[in-house]
Amino acid sequence: MKTGKVIGNIWATRKEERLSGMKLLIVQPFNPADDTEIEFPVIASDIIGAGIGEKVLYVNGSSARAAAGGQEIPVDAAVVAIIDDQEIIR
Repeated sequence: MKTGKVIGNIWATRKEERLSGMKLLIVQPFNPADDTEIEFPVIASDIIGAGIGEKVLYVNGSSARAAAGGQEIPVDAAVVAIIDDQEIIR
């Protein structure tokens, strides 16, 4: 799993049939140790109802397809949890 912050939505009227009804989010990956942005934003399917500004956990690849409903679903990232809080002890 990776951490990210939802920074936007993506809407697509015409899309692959298996994406029908799926909400798509723009997620900015971040380092949970210091909240700095890492990597480029990704497009992720939203299976839990996350909103803009929320910190989330997301998965990639086959884990994302499984979370979205099956290996035949064409997604590469899926939001699987909303982060309530975190604690890092050093």
